[in-house]
Amino acid sequence: MKKILSDLKIGEKGYIDEINIDEIPLKLLEMGCLPGNLVELIQIAPLGDPYYFNINDSHVAIRKETANEIIIITENAI
Repeated sequence: MKKILSDLKIGEKGYIDEINIDEIPLKLLEMGCLPGNLVELIQIAPLGDPYYFNINDSHVAIRKETANEIIIITENAI
């Protein structure tokens, strides 16, 4: 099932399917935020932004507006 990265629930995993390359900072791409990589939501900040993910064994904080530009396929849909 395809969904955007910000739709994940804590502990849920998925694989990055598509990214909007124009909206994703280069630093995230360098840290492994690329199609095919496994992503897991670890935590959400108290005010709902940013999100804290484990992507390709890197712990990354991503703002909600950026997470909305990343489409994933959830693990249970594979």
